Amino acid sequence: MAVKLRLMRFGKTHRPYYRVCALDGKKPRDGAYIESIGIYDPLIEDDQKKVRIDKERAEYWLSVGAIPSNTVRTFLQNAHVTGLIKARKAKKKRPSKKKIYTPRELSRKAAKKKKAEAALAAQAGGGGEGEKSE
Repeated sequence: MAVKLRLMRFGKTHRPYYRVCALDGKKPRDGAYIESIGIYDPLIEDDQKKVRIDKERAEYWLSVGAIPSNTVRTFLQNAHVTGLIKARKAKKKRPSKKKIYTPRELSRKAAKKKKAEAALAAQAGGGGEGEKSE
């Protein structure tokens, strides 16, 4: 079970209120949660009171491997919670080095190869005859 720390939306229409919760990663945003570790009220004017997080519980969940969402990670960094691991950027998938040829390209490639081999054979065989020997 992959535990995630993320926001759950509560409140009325146009009056959001969020809980910072630990929940199973497969559960929906507002599904059943394991534990609520804080709140976030975006409508409060004072930035210091917008987010309240229980640091001990957040540190515990991070220590057992919970993965915070990007927003919750920011809240935890601002609250100076220890145990945060740097987020890794997703690696870009590199194109494969092996080129896939169409049948037409394969026939052209084979023709070029035969032509080059014939030129090498003519050069190697014809080069000896064209020399003057004394």
